[in-house]
Amino acid sequence: MNRLTVNITNKTFLKDGSNEVFTVIKDLRFELSNNEFVCIVGPSGCGKTTLLNIIAQLDDAFDGSINMGGDDLSTNTSYVFQTPRLLPWRTVLENIQLAVNSPAASTNIEETLEQLGLRDNLNSYPHHLSLGMQRRVSLARAFCVSSKLLLMDEPFVSLDQSTAQKARELLLGLWEQKPRNVIFVTHDINEAIELADRIIFLSEPPSAVAGNIEITIPRNERTANNIAAFRQQLKTSQPIIQHLL
Repeated sequence: MNRLTVNITNKTFLKDGSNEVFTVIKDLRFELSNNEFVCIVGPSGCGKTTLLNIIAQLDDAFDGSINMGGDDLSTNTSYVFQTPRLLPWRTVLENIQLAVNSPAASTNIEETLEQLGLRDNLNSYPHHLSLGMQRRVSLARAFCVSSKLLLMDEPFVSLDQSTAQKARELLLGLWEQKPRNVIFVTHDINEAIELADRIIFLSEPPSAVAGNIEITIPRNERTANNIAAFRQQLKTSQPIIQHLL
């Protein structure tokens, strides 16, 4: 079973220009298993990106533990950041090959890029691509890495509505073909309902889990009307998270 257990008992920062300690996360616990797609939603400044960085082992200055059933997180995790983070002096293919680090994976890379409508851009440089295309390249890079966990930090935040919708459809298509646990941070409740098996709502700092909600609508029925109805249902049944809805 592909399982991830997150248990952060305390995460602090020093406030800028002072010795005052700010606790951003405290007693935050949750699990993922069986290639779940979980969205994280919370107020600004509650530590969503910090949470992803801790899970990715980019930040080890915390109390608690992150466990993936004995698997090495550093070699079994891929990460899609808020910006595409493509090397401007490398082509699309070279950017992905650098992450995959296996010349034998070229066929898989090309197939993934074709699924994302980027087959004709293998040899393009990032500055020749639109932002939406660059984000698709970063998505392809993440799925070409053989990982058990994919972390995504508001990857579609700066895209227009139609481009973001297409990107979400492409993401779900790739995830269904190359399943793994996914933690997707978003500020958009509708996006979370459209994508997730579950939504984990975080509280104001010090952040903990304020709500852990399963999405009961089948994915092929997540129309705009059904998403709006589910959101309204949450507003009436989950008063603790009303301010996030």
